[in-house]
Amino acid sequence: MANKRDYYEVLGVSKTATDEELKKAYRKLAKKYHPDANPDNKKEAEEKFKEVSEAYETLSDPQKRRMYDQFGPDGPQGFGGGGPGGGYYSYSTSGFDGFSDFGDLGDIFSSFFGGGFSGRGARQKAGPKKGRDLKYSMNITFEESYLGVEKEISINREEECPTCHGTKAKPGTTVETCRACNGTGTIKQTVSTILGQMQTTKTCPNCNGEGKVIKEKCPDCRGKGKIRKPVKIKVKIPAGISDNQTVVLRGEGEPGEKGGPKGDLYIVVGIKRHSIFSRNGDNVVCEIPITFTQATLGADLKIPMVDGKQENYKIPEGTQTGSKFTIRNKGFKSVNGNWSGDFIFTVVVQTPKKLTAEQRDLLNKLAKTMNEQPPVRKRGIFG
Repeated sequence: MANKRDYYEVLGVSKTATDEELKKAYRKLAKKYHPDANPDNKKEAEEKFKEVSEAYETLSDPQKRRMYDQFGPDGPQGFGGGGPGGGYYSYSTSGFDGFSDFGDLGDIFSSFFGGGFSGRGARQKAGPKKGRDLKYSMNITFEESYLGVEKEISINREEECPTCHGTKAKPGTTVETCRACNGTGTIKQTVSTILGQMQTTKTCPNCNGEGKVIKEKCPDCRGKGKIRKPVKIKVKIPAGISDNQTVVLRGEGEPGEKGGPKGDLYIVVGIKRHSIFSRNGDNVVCEIPITFTQATLGADLKIPMVDGKQENYKIPEGTQTGSKFTIRNKGFKSVNGNWSGDFIFTVVVQTPKKLTAEQRDLLNKLAKTMNEQPPVRKRGIFG
């Protein structure tokens, strides 16, 4: 082909076209110029089809596209001549050369013939298929997330029909092998085209690809082999689980097809907020109120823990409000490890709001001994 047209012009795209734009343009033109779609003008259609295929084969390959953009169709790689390194696909009435690496052609021919090439892209009888996965949302308390808990949940899922045991056939009847496809689920057809004899594969219309024919369906599941019913399942939530984390129960989903395994059950765990405690990573954090006297003189505190127990902790004298203290290894257990976080509490000093005259007098005396200015207001410094 002398004086070749620009490949971008052939496909009707710009030089900045994406791979998806190239593919879309090619598919449209390939269908338009396929010889079988142009019985009254096959010769011209063959040339157009070859030109479109050659253009797309070059531009769809990143390396060839770079060489084409730099050197054009007659560059060193021989895009235009079909010589060594050229690699475009030649078209003839006896078939295509090189289309084994051209994945889009299978799709193109499927649209023409309703099937695919034998040995590639053909639909085969479906094998075992895993069952559908299910999802369930569960809410637990803060304490349950800390300690771990076992819950019983109820879900609706498909189960194997107890009447036909998944065969889909009425008890006492037999399931026959489809005679149309001999149990393969597909049928092959030979089509005569301009390309020669082509073999296509289609889903068997007699058994819908099942390979078997059921004459009398099970009355309980109506030939589905499954029924939907509520099922109770026990779920162990591990200690240390965090909010929105997922627990997976393998094999607790819906049954598979043709002997395939059951699906899985995904349980998304939500954790309710606590009035005292909160979580930061694997640490438990909270605020502990203390009195003015405890902060000043120091004190032995009993710290409430998430599990309902108490821990003794001594704070030093002169503790300021906002001071943080840590109790090691009393936080959340790591779900995937053998360690625990810490319990971190912040003290908040509570200032008394009502004082007796005696208490006010004592505080005034204390202030004087500490060289502090006594309060002027009648209600005192804590009024």
